[in-house]
Amino acid sequence: MLFTKLALPVLGLPLISAGPLAARTATESLQDLNDQALSSLQSQYDNSTTEKRAGSTCNVFNAKVRRDWKTLRPGEKKEYIAAVKCLQAKPSIADSTFAPGAKTRYDDFVAVHINQTLSIHGTGNFLTWHRYFMQAYETALREECGYTGYQPYWNWLDNTSDPSKSPLFDGSDTSFSGDGVFVAHNGSVNGNGNVYIPSGKGGGCVTSGPFVDYVINLGPIFPIQDGMEAAPETLGYNPHCLSRDLSAFTASNWLTLGNVLNVTIGDASRSVLLFQNELQGRFTDGFLGLHTAGHGVMGGVSGDLYGSPVDPVFFLHHGMVDRVYWIWQALHPSQAKTIAGTITLFNTPPSRDTSPNDTIDLGVNAPPQKIRDLLNTLGGSPLCYIYN
Repeated sequence: MLFTKLALPVLGLPLISAGPLAARTATESLQDLNDQALSSLQSQYDNSTTEKRAGSTCNVFNAKVRRDWKTLRPGEKKEYIAAVKCLQAKPSIADSTFAPGAKTRYDDFVAVHINQTLSIHGTGNFLTWHRYFMQAYETALREECGYTGYQPYWNWLDNTSDPSKSPLFDGSDTSFSGDGVFVAHNGSVNGNGNVYIPSGKGGGCVTSGPFVDYVINLGPIFPIQDGMEAAPETLGYNPHCLSRDLSAFTASNWLTLGNVLNVTIGDASRSVLLFQNELQGRFTDGFLGLHTAGHGVMGGVSGDLYGSPVDPVFFLHHGMVDRVYWIWQALHPSQAKTIAGTITLFNTPPSRDTSPNDTIDLGVNAPPQKIRDLLNTLGGSPLCYIYN
């Protein structure tokens, strides 16, 4: 597999210039950025020593490729969905005293995210924790449920004016089910209570598609939708449906090319601290950021910071989060292995800085890994993948 070498972007240039870039669609411009990331990785490989290249077990030429959901063939989509449903049918392997409400293998992933929420968001391990979480999930799909592909991602820039038209949410048998049934409510309050999202056309249980009968066993812990009640116990059994309130308001305002360019080659790309803070959101400024906005587009149970993985689209959303992180790392090789931030949510309570030697522990879902071993998707075991 060969990649055409492209000129890399220069920091400090306007986010969207006049001329050819302005005439391209947002998705095409993002693909250009992805191609530049691949070109940069190829150049880094070419410029490494012959000895190092000879001993490499993972590089840009032999890595697994993670793809946009919309580019998968119908059979590939159905295979992925079947593997997800397989995890939702297999029994939990976690200690029942850890999460009494976890009944399935899928719940095992939800439970560890709920349990660690306050130490994996607004922290120095946010990017690497979720990167490894997705890797563990992909491994479970492949090794426990026979999936033969790799983790796909959701391209945020498509269908922002009407998310229900997205191949993820159109309600077909190759989607993750559609919008929820309409439930009158007064919208959602997101961004730590600083951003109001008007109600959409849903709010209740999804009405079509493969996950229409999916029973969620855990959460919500901190629901943001008006009228949605929290579970009586944090990790207790609380069966309920998959609910959504698809939000074009959120998608149109925050899932934009400008915001992607800002974190990858613009002002917010100058350090990993600026990158991850802008990506997660500046809530006191009323800015959701790409990460929080993605959850907000889905609404319903996905709005819960703790239990958001109950919606299977979580993993495609975080695939896109990781793709943007991967692009930033590829285009900023001197900073690619830097981390910043403390070990508590927004440093509350105040805590020490995150260290590359800190361990990410996903419980029964994967062996513990040091952050330093998760900073390079081409670093070999456990990571060996690129995006396209």
